[in-house]
Amino acid sequence: MKESNGQDRGLITRGVLDNIDEGIIALGHAGRIALFNPAAQLFTGVSEKQALGRPVEELFARQPELLKLVRTVLASGRSISDHREILLVRPGTSPLPVRPAASPLYQDSGEQNGAILVLHDLSRVKELEKAMRQADRLAMLGVLAAGLAHEIKNPLGGIKGAAQLLDRELEESSALRDFTRLIIREAERVNGIIEELMDLARPRPARMEEVQLARLLNDVVLLQRQAHRDREVTILLDLDPSIPPIRGDENHLTQMLVNLIKNAAEAVGPGGQVEVVCRVSHDFNFATPGNLPGPVIVIEVKDNGPGLSPEEIERVFTPFYSTKAKGSGLGLAICQKIAEEHGALLKISSEARRGSVFSVTLPFLRPTRQTPRPTGRKPARRRNPPPSKKGAP
Repeated sequence: MKESNGQDRGLITRGVLDNIDEGIIALGHAGRIALFNPAAQLFTGVSEKQALGRPVEELFARQPELLKLVRTVLASGRSISDHREILLVRPGTSPLPVRPAASPLYQDSGEQNGAILVLHDLSRVKELEKAMRQADRLAMLGVLAAGLAHEIKNPLGGIKGAAQLLDRELEESSALRDFTRLIIREAERVNGIIEELMDLARPRPARMEEVQLARLLNDVVLLQRQAHRDREVTILLDLDPSIPPIRGDENHLTQMLVNLIKNAAEAVGPGGQVEVVCRVSHDFNFATPGNLPGPVIVIEVKDNGPGLSPEEIERVFTPFYSTKAKGSGLGLAICQKIAEEHGALLKISSEARRGSVFSVTLPFLRPTRQTPRPTGRKPARRRNPPPSKKGAP
């Protein structure tokens, strides 16, 4: 019986180490790696087979801060938590921000026989902090835009009206009509920018309802394929058919996806490619009060365009900043606002000459039905929603 209990405790301990989202590395007294859990493998890019038995100095040869932390714990026998952020160098990919801590490992006799190194991933925290800063900037802009839009629209309407009256009074052959038409055209362009600002400052309240994400994405991709056919831009759709209806505002989500796919298609040259991927992700969970944590839905819009520099990435969601000659610089800011109202995270990853990836991480919220399903014969199950019949009464 005791042996069985010991086996159970061993299985539970192993299960905890395998499923915890912190990197756990156990070292023997000589500093050789004795345990390397899956999170540590993910963080470092090194497999368990490659790590076990190796001296920690080999694994972290380019990490002097971590080596100093481990050596101090092995020598002193005391726990140390480093509250600083350390960039963990990984082969073939970008460094990972982590917060390390180390503790001595003791035998039942009280003799120290190693140490445990714990690595806490800070990348998600940094993404949320960045999203919060962006939301604060948008909130400040909203207050400013609401006042400016009112003050600009009134005189702008007068300018346009006066130019239209003047245009009618001039002879058809008059060279001055080129100037009046230019004034009218530019006034309409400024008015369009103000309308976008108003959408950003005081958007229509979201009307949350059941949204068929698969149908929505199919419609948006079909529309964008037609819009960019002349430039021979290929737009691919990789859609997980198992995604059920979610809770969201269909019009707002459509606006966000149209902006993201349109931007990607305009970023690539003639003959370029855009790939839209929608999948359920279990990389991290979304929890709401009173409910169990659930997976998230990730929509990625990838392009093979010229990519963005680190300086451009920092400013890409800033209102009025655009890398396009005729862009207003408000499209991505509006996308950020729509993502925020859905509790989603919108982020970008890009490298110069290697393209960009915009990803939207949506919480997996099932729609709440307001009316009960009528009793009687159960309807037949369908894999996909029935097509709508155009022209039906």
